[in-house]
Amino acid sequence: MADTNEKKKLRIGVLALQGAFTEHQHLLHRLTEDVDSTVQVKTEAALLDPTLDALILPGGESTTMALIAERTGLMEPLRNWVKAGKPVWGTCAGMILLSNEAHKIKIGGQSLIGGLDVTVKRNAFGAQVDSFVGDLSVPALTEPERLFPGVFIRAPIIETVKPEKVQVLARVVKNAAPTSAEDGDIVAVRQGHILATAFHPELTSDERFHRYFIDMVREVQDQTKA
Repeated sequence: MADTNEKKKLRIGVLALQGAFTEHQHLLHRLTEDVDSTVQVKTEAALLDPTLDALILPGGESTTMALIAERTGLMEPLRNWVKAGKPVWGTCAGMILLSNEAHKIKIGGQSLIGGLDVTVKRNAFGAQVDSFVGDLSVPALTEPERLFPGVFIRAPIIETVKPEKVQVLARVVKNAAPTSAEDGDIVAVRQGHILATAFHPELTSDERFHRYFIDMVREVQDQTKA
């Protein structure tokens, strides 16, 4: 007899318009006990697939992603996904897209998906040459005593949050970041069904943030069923 308590494996979409989407897929494919498959989301039809459990917005160039999403008719469906309370994770550029407000945007403006009650600052640490890896303390992860390797590439920071809604998961430690960083800059948050990181967990061999997202997806699904 089948174990009725066995967890259903997840099908996770990764927005594949531009950026580091395959890297997320490669890491998720290692989590075979929890992930059944991943899907490159490039169309509204792929996003609306009822078998899709969650969505990741990868790092890359947020302005380019937004322009492609608008041209392909994906921007409004992406906004509807977030408004519907479906699990979503934005890394770097994906975090910018999920924010309700962004500073230091390009001339001409920046279209946002929104839903995350934060204000972000783009390219907060400088240009590509200022990219760095800084160890982060993330108590919400498994093995919290083990620091997480935060890969920051032209990364944003979160300038303000609504504390009654947004949980801060990680902050920059100044001695592990460039001199442009301020000690305590917020670089990871969660708001209900939304996870956002300024750095790139998919560019490391550390699976803990992806496992955290999987646990979050299951938690949101359980709350939806209740």
